[in-house]
Amino acid sequence: MITSNGNPKVKQVVQWQTKAKERRRDGIFLAEGFKMYAEAPEEDILEVYVAENALEQVPQRKEIQEKLVRTGFETVSSQVFQKMSDTQTPQGILCVIRQRIWRLETLLQAPDPLFLVLEGLQDPGNLGTIVRSCEGAGVTGIFMDKETVDIYNPKVIRATMGSVYRVPFVCVEDLPKTVDRLREKGILVYAAHLDGKRYYDGVSFRAGTAFLIGNEGRGLRRELADRADDYLKIPMEGQVESLNAAIAASLFVYEAHRQRHMIQG
Repeated sequence: MITSNGNPKVKQVVQWQTKAKERRRDGIFLAEGFKMYAEAPEEDILEVYVAENALEQVPQRKEIQEKLVRTGFETVSSQVFQKMSDTQTPQGILCVIRQRIWRLETLLQAPDPLFLVLEGLQDPGNLGTIVRSCEGAGVTGIFMDKETVDIYNPKVIRATMGSVYRVPFVCVEDLPKTVDRLREKGILVYAAHLDGKRYYDGVSFRAGTAFLIGNEGRGLRRELADRADDYLKIPMEGQVESLNAAIAASLFVYEAHRQRHMIQG
């Protein structure tokens, strides 16, 4: 059992928790909690740490124990696990997972793809929620710029509730050029924008489609928004001017999902 905060492995985990640069350098990210461990692809799990006595209250104890035998794990004292964890009340299991790499050109080969393009999102909860919504709506992939919060930020990972393992995403150097590439492939691009003249539910998204979602405060930069085929808005009542970025993104992708799975009568 690891019982010292000075253990090199403990120090390394703390570095990975707090520094995106360290995670990028080593090509890993951290996931905490039994649900996140249970859903993690075994081939991508590199290290597992379990707090003493943590398994006693796990509902799916047998399945978790069987997986732990396959992946291997190290036991740490409760005090040390608290040091390693990013949460106030840790569940007692933490795993180090290999980052996956998706390619833009590979994602573009999907028939009638559905993409989400994110510019400058800063809130980890928003990004994590968007990733989760994208899985539910069957989104082909997410493209984001370097200004968007690190998708491997521990708070983002928690908010995805496991969807980060399954939703393809690419962090691109030049978002406007990426949108140009989408349009070259015949994909229709729509900006979620307050200046829109049409409502989002009055447009067909059955063909290849990409939605642009901007920063929580400033929205989309003009350079990116101008590349859209059209601006679309969400109906608003009362004095509400706009919605949270994650809610707006979810409305758009689920409208596309609704249209694409509508039962023809």
